[in-house]
Amino acid sequence: MKLLLKEDVEGLGFCGDEVSVRDGYGRNYLVPQGKAILATPKNIKQFNHQKTIVQGKVKKIINSATALAEEIARVTCTIKKKVGEQGKLYGSVTNQEIAEILRKNGIEVDKRKIHPVEPIRSLGDFQVPLKLHTEVTAEIRVSVIADKEPAKEAEANAEPEETKQEEQAGQEEKREEA
Repeated sequence: MKLLLKEDVEGLGFCGDEVSVRDGYGRNYLVPQGKAILATPKNIKQFNHQKTIVQGKVKKIINSATALAEEIARVTCTIKKKVGEQGKLYGSVTNQEIAEILRKNGIEVDKRKIHPVEPIRSLGDFQVPLKLHTEVTAEIRVSVIADKEPAKEAEANAEPEETKQEEQAGQEEKREEA
């Protein structure tokens, strides 16, 4: 019996292959399970037509993923993080943070497509791969810099304390005068 496989069957063949099997195996297992159809000229022609349609759709998806990869390659993500004394980050740079920066630059990428080789836990420049499609991988430059704002906040908080101390001293002087 000649059959046309609709999906990969281990030990027999791949999707689209025309195979010869014993009548019982084809009639009782492959055809009822939807894994194959009879290899008639009509079915072969119909299957090839569907195959070309699917290949066209896949080609469009790959082309759009390639265009997106080129757009991503032009972007550099700069992330400010709090840093310890040795230049190590408190925590690490997450996929969500990278995806948000890309979104701000007008590029919509799912955070699950971002695959850093290892967690980013230090300052510097890194190349992070993005798996956009099984055949298309892009790389984005991620630059991690130290966040200087905590030091500014500490200075800003220190000034009001000094003024509070001055006010308290002024109030004590008024009490002594009274």
